[in-house]
Amino acid sequence: MRTSLAWLVLASLCLLPSKGQAQDVRQTEAEMMKQAEANIERYRKGDVTVRFKTGDGRAVTGAKVIIRQKTHDFLLGCIVFDLVGDGDAFNEELFKARFRKVFNLAVFPFYWPGYEPRQGFTRWERLLGTIDWCKANGITPKGHPLVWATVSGMPPWLAEYAPAETERLLENRVVGITAGFRDMIDLWDVVNEPVNVRTWKHKIENFRHPIDWEIAEPVPLVADYVEQALRWARRGNPKATLLINEYRTLADEKVRKRYADLLTELKKRKAPLDGIGIQAHEPRQEWFSPVEVWKTFDLYGGELGFPIHITEFHPQSSGVGITGGWRTGQWTPEAQAEFTGQFLRLCFGHPAVVSVNWWGLSDRNSWLPGGGLVDAALEPKPVYTMLDKLVNETWRTRLSVTTDGQGAIAFRGFFGEYEITLALLDGRSRVFRVHVNRNEDNAWAFTVDGPGGKAGR
Repeated sequence: MRTSLAWLVLASLCLLPSKGQAQDVRQTEAEMMKQAEANIERYRKGDVTVRFKTGDGRAVTGAKVIIRQKTHDFLLGCIVFDLVGDGDAFNEELFKARFRKVFNLAVFPFYWPGYEPRQGFTRWERLLGTIDWCKANGITPKGHPLVWATVSGMPPWLAEYAPAETERLLENRVVGITAGFRDMIDLWDVVNEPVNVRTWKHKIENFRHPIDWEIAEPVPLVADYVEQALRWARRGNPKATLLINEYRTLADEKVRKRYADLLTELKKRKAPLDGIGIQAHEPRQEWFSPVEVWKTFDLYGGELGFPIHITEFHPQSSGVGITGGWRTGQWTPEAQAEFTGQFLRLCFGHPAVVSVNWWGLSDRNSWLPGGGLVDAALEPKPVYTMLDKLVNETWRTRLSVTTDGQGAIAFRGFFGEYEITLALLDGRSRVFRVHVNRNEDNAWAFTVDGPGGKAGR
């Protein structure tokens, strides 16, 4: 991945004549998507071999084996704010059914004003039931965010304290939450939007005033408070996966570079940063250029070596105009589905990307109009149908094979947990469970107990 596909196609775009530009864009897309599909086969699958023998060492030959992938290692998720709000969720059981059919990651809200509206009165209990539901359904819980230097990330009662005192309160919050939810939540957005908002100290000193979004503070000052927050989180949960999260990196080269500068500084300081978050809903109406998307992934994942989490993906279907210059038209339900499919394939096709998270399942509670995968009645939109097929059919390994003369089978499958069923001649069957992992020798040998040694088809 050292040679960036994005740079190659970008160079070719610079040579394109203006006439027929739309056709050239389509050709560039096709080339990039072809490369992404090749990468999916290369990076998201592993070779598997399984051998079966009887208790006395004979190979189980000619046996029918059914292979079914049960889970994905790649994380596809969504916020579950609907399930932990103050009121009853709309049609909760259907919401959960829609959610667990396509997602294995759930993001929980830890915004300070909502989590601790009155000092000392935290609302941790309201999360526990949904965390238990996630665990029971193989869904990984994630917390978002612990530190956010904006009014949305600071409860009003902090204004009563001096800046230094608020930093001690912030430390107690980060350590307390990560320690308190240890073994329940081990994946955290620790600092939200450090590049595009001011440092904690600057914001708390100007708590009642609007944020100046244009004037950026020096990266070393930003790194100071980000590093500190990461070390607090690591103290609270040494096993946790710790991230920071930022927006506009896919569409703004200036922000992309500034984020890279911060990551470089944190890496130099050996800050406990396990991965980076990229928001994918700013600018809110943009169809992101595949060239810029891939270039961003190459920068953060290739050059800097960080696992990439797409933290806030939120394409809409509200009918507003598409911006960005890569595509034209309106954000219809069909455009939402097409863009989502393209973006997901780019993510799955880049080895540095480890998760993609939607910012809302339903249009009923969507941050952007029409931003849900299902409508206000929780009925699937085209984007949900497309995602369901992608996750549960296209990217899921299911096949039937027969053992060879050595009692072995071999296949190539997506990373995740598998159920392997061996059918014996006497009508019995044996079920074995394995986990196909990246960068491991996925080879197993199983002994089949009982008399005989031949299996039936």
